[in-house]
Amino acid sequence: MSLLKSIHSPVDLKRMPPDQFPALCQEIREQIISVVSSVGGHLASNLGVIELTVALQYLLDTPKDKLVWDTSNQAYAHKLLTGRREQFHTLRQYGGLSGFCKREESRYDTFNAGHAGTGVSAALGMVEAREQLGQTHKVVCVVGDGAMTAGMTLEGLHHAGGLNKDFVVILNDNQMSISKNVGAISAYLNRTFTGEFYTRFKEETRHLLRAIPQIGQPMQKLARRAEELAKGIILPGLLFEELGFRYVGPIDGHNFEHLLPTLENVFRLKGPTLLHVITKKGLGYEPAMQNPVWFHACPAFVRETGEPAKKAARPSYTTHAINALVALARQDPRIVAITAAMCEGTGLTAFEKEFPDRLYDVGIAEQHAVTFAAGLAAQGMRPVVAMYSTFLQRAYDQVIHDVATQNLPVTFCIDRGGLVAEDGTTHHGAFDYAYLRAMPNMVVMAPKDENELQHMVKTCLQHEGPASVRYARGVSLGVQMDPEPVALPIGKGELLKEGTDVAIIAVGVQVWKAVEAAERLRQEGISAAVVNARFVKPLDAALIGSMARHVRCLLTVEEGCKMGGFGSAVLESLSDQGIQIPTRILGLPDRYIEQGPQDLLREKYGLTAEGIYEQAKELMAQVSLGTADTRESASPRSVAAASGISREATGDEQGS
Repeated sequence: MSLLKSIHSPVDLKRMPPDQFPALCQEIREQIISVVSSVGGHLASNLGVIELTVALQYLLDTPKDKLVWDTSNQAYAHKLLTGRREQFHTLRQYGGLSGFCKREESRYDTFNAGHAGTGVSAALGMVEAREQLGQTHKVVCVVGDGAMTAGMTLEGLHHAGGLNKDFVVILNDNQMSISKNVGAISAYLNRTFTGEFYTRFKEETRHLLRAIPQIGQPMQKLARRAEELAKGIILPGLLFEELGFRYVGPIDGHNFEHLLPTLENVFRLKGPTLLHVITKKGLGYEPAMQNPVWFHACPAFVRETGEPAKKAARPSYTTHAINALVALARQDPRIVAITAAMCEGTGLTAFEKEFPDRLYDVGIAEQHAVTFAAGLAAQGMRPVVAMYSTFLQRAYDQVIHDVATQNLPVTFCIDRGGLVAEDGTTHHGAFDYAYLRAMPNMVVMAPKDENELQHMVKTCLQHEGPASVRYARGVSLGVQMDPEPVALPIGKGELLKEGTDVAIIAVGVQVWKAVEAAERLRQEGISAAVVNARFVKPLDAALIGSMARHVRCLLTVEEGCKMGGFGSAVLESLSDQGIQIPTRILGLPDRYIEQGPQDLLREKYGLTAEGIYEQAKELMAQVSLGTADTRESASPRSVAAASGISREATGDEQGS
């Protein structure tokens, strides 16, 4: 009989004898591997935290006790134990379970997360809410060792130590190894050190030493250092003790004989306590243990081999961007690359392989990464900050204050711009157009394809100021590549198709969809022009103004938020030029976008050739039915002839 199927909530787990926990953990592993191999997801870290999850749900009284998972991409076992087993096969699918904790999904999910470093601060807020409301429940935060590099984590620990309230932080350390002997000794010592007798004795000794004039304080510090030496973990323990936490650990996070009694003792302690738990990424699945980086966040794979279920037909936009960066770095020794714990995800492993001394991985510290880049640029270097759009948000002030105000030549390679599929709400790159274009001095670009992408990387690095290029997740289009990247003229768009009825002004990956939509419109007798804006900032005001004067209506298209984004920039430009014309913005609505496959989400929000076609046709119908047409009068002649703009390409030549 399946042990996992008998658990519908943590109440059922509490009825289970602990000697059955290893078998239960094996079932949980099998379930996670089975589902993730089919749908993709975060595998390695989830396999490593199963025993800890079982122990916590067994000992805590959730949801009354509050359990916060920092980042929460390691909460799959948590979901299986809290009533979501039957829905687990829908993980990360449209309309299914989130790959992260989500309060809307379960009362056992105490805080929504997807970015690292928020857990301690959020949990400390829950601690203070408990105190203010006169409640008595426990608050526990599980934070990974990687998130310890996040500034917010250290800020939260510093604050918690000063408040000195009952609070447990569990450091899930899955990078270190721990041998049997050391693990057994450490577990024994920590069961002793967390026992009631030792704790009472330790507190009484502290009070006694504190009362001795002049020598009490030094003796107290000496006693603490002796304790750390006995534990065999001097430096980490000292760090957390100096922050005001009682440090316990390290212990083996896969051994219930260590976990259960230590956690029981820790939960009885008063004040802030940090428990250091050693776990193994990918435990129970050999491919994930051998390659935990790839299996951190992996696509669907063949379970028997660990190989990807599908091979990409073409290189990704990420690959093309970094290939261009590597080629340019060969020519310019000033070029260095910076990332925040995302070397593999941003493709910078290729850069590191060729230029190991010119790659800086600063850990989960986006704010530091950007200001570090500013310092490099101030001294004549050409730093490139490669980050996902959703993570660059975390360094918003640094981009403004440290880079843009000084007009420093920092290049931002913004990966995963737009919709990113199954990671969902916290990971969609919806806001970068809007938050970057508001910054004076900032250049904001997005390519229509991979060939234009390489030219934009060159443009950024040649520009004497801050510049960004934003590209999508996924495989590229397969267009022919020019042999060398060349810099584009800043602020100049590209007329792809002429037209006299409607002008579709698109940016980024939506451009070729706009070309396809224009062809459908032509077949129905509607003359549609298509502009590849290239630049969100500075806009090509001359080109946009010329289009507006020679068509009946405008449609802007972007894979980003409508509010404050590219379409808003076009409207501002038209207003500045005194042009009134029926205009519609097609982009992401004013809401957080759910998880789901990119194609499905693009279809839902009209960001497909069909969607653009329908919006343009509807707009034209409204204009024809008498919608106020306040454009300046002009004869329906060639926009290129009127404005002196040369047409560089047609959709038929480069479209699909």
